[in-house]
Amino acid sequence: MATIKDVAKRAGVAVSTASYALNGINKVSSATIEKVLKAAQELNYKKSGTASDLKRTKTNTIALILSDLSGPYFSELIKGVQEATASNGYDLIACSSVGGDKSTASKFLKEKRVDGAIVLAQNISSELINASAREDFPVIVLDRKVDSPYALHVKVNNRQGGYEATQYMINKGHRTIAYISGPLNSHDNEERFKGYLQALEDHDLPYQSRWKISGDFTREGGYRATKMMIAQQNLPEAVFYANDEMAIGGLQAFAEKNLKVPEDISVAGFDDIQLSEYVNPPLTTVRQPKYEAGALAVHLIFQMLAGEKVEKTYNLPTDFVERLSVRAKK
Repeated sequence: MATIKDVAKRAGVAVSTASYALNGINKVSSATIEKVLKAAQELNYKKSGTASDLKRTKTNTIALILSDLSGPYFSELIKGVQEATASNGYDLIACSSVGGDKSTASKFLKEKRVDGAIVLAQNISSELINASAREDFPVIVLDRKVDSPYALHVKVNNRQGGYEATQYMINKGHRTIAYISGPLNSHDNEERFKGYLQALEDHDLPYQSRWKISGDFTREGGYRATKMMIAQQNLPEAVFYANDEMAIGGLQAFAEKNLKVPEDISVAGFDDIQLSEYVNPPLTTVRQPKYEAGALAVHLIFQMLAGEKVEKTYNLPTDFVERLSVRAKK
């Protein structure tokens, strides 16, 4: 069995440095941590002491690691995870990833304090996920694909959803369509943007970089991005917001400038959060299976723990929801 000395030798660092990296102590660089975690994975190193004892002992608990515990999107996902774990006699720990690989949440991965984990947090590195996932510690990732055979990917077809929303507005006669973006390091945002670009290309419409503005997936971010767009003047005919939270912030910004939706400008969002149906006007959007994604992730963990064969990637479809925030141009 590999020891910490073996890990340190493989990584080319001192034993103390390897210990700091493996225990998440903030005394070494992220590059060193990555190097040590890679060496530990290659050697199948398992820490001794409490962490190892916890790993060997079944906890009947699953960890859900999220970048944000608030907001309507996450509440539906949490509900799906919680009900699936409870129906199988398991407990759920939901925790924030603030701090990334050095967060308290990351310890559930590093020290195997639970029986498995579900991750939707772009600030938790793929390197840490790869180093943590094991046959007896499955990890389900919702926001990217990782290389470990014990880390599965449950993904929503964000690219198709982005394409359908953009094409819908094009089919309504709109020729200039802005894109209000989520975080640049978000895999979901990147896929929705690719769908938007593909729809423009398929309809021979030019992409204008000035119409791509970051809103950070928050209502406040959508509000600020829309204010910036308005300040540029020469507004586009329509706006595709990469999530509903930003779109709702955008509706407020337009209202403050006496711009009517959809009479003056059309708006579409993504997610179909509960509030989107009740804003004025009701929001045209793309529904993604938030509850279903969470429940599926839990069931995959149970299948892996039971030694059953599972696929590496699972794809869930989106549904387009037509409401009143997009009008047909005459």
